[in-house]
Amino acid sequence: MAVPIKFSHVLFQTRRYEEMLAWYQNVFEAVVVHGDAVLSFLRYDEEYHRFAFANLEVLQPEPIQGAGKAESGVNHLSYTYASAGDLLDLYARLRDLGITPYWPVHHGVTLSFYYMDPDGNRIELQVDCFDSEGSIAFMKSDVFARNPIGVGVDPEALLQRYRHGASHEELIARPEGAISNIPEAHGVT
Repeated sequence: MAVPIKFSHVLFQTRRYEEMLAWYQNVFEAVVVHGDAVLSFLRYDEEYHRFAFANLEVLQPEPIQGAGKAESGVNHLSYTYASAGDLLDLYARLRDLGITPYWPVHHGVTLSFYYMDPDGNRIELQVDCFDSEGSIAFMKSDVFARNPIGVGVDPEALLQRYRHGASHEELIARPEGAISNIPEAHGVT
């Protein structure tokens, strides 16, 4: 069974966006890799981002089903797998147990499957598409500026491509497509 090779990041959703950014920059001496009025990504070590922040005042997500209005706090934790094959093998194993991602998306820097545990805690299981420096460069690109959310993907189609011999590079290539909708039933992701 594939296990994560590292903890990647935590995403906070907040109504005190500028204060939160300043606090994490001060406490961790973190630097902004990408920042706009809606989303910011900060790093303090070799990882291209350890903290992500979503501005609830701008996003105004729909209430999470059964959980009420989106509140400030941890949105999700993210874990990285070694390869697209490991991520897809995990996807197949979980699917066979009845556990499916509520949001499969290619962010450009990662191929990511988002899951929700029985208590409603969200986790992102991902594979990196670049090394850390390549991810930083991508996050500073016009492509990322135009679409920092990413493009929706079909895990079943990816799994079939993997099982038919698609390479890691082919599986992590960002597909063409419209900006993915963030699932409304689950708030900010």
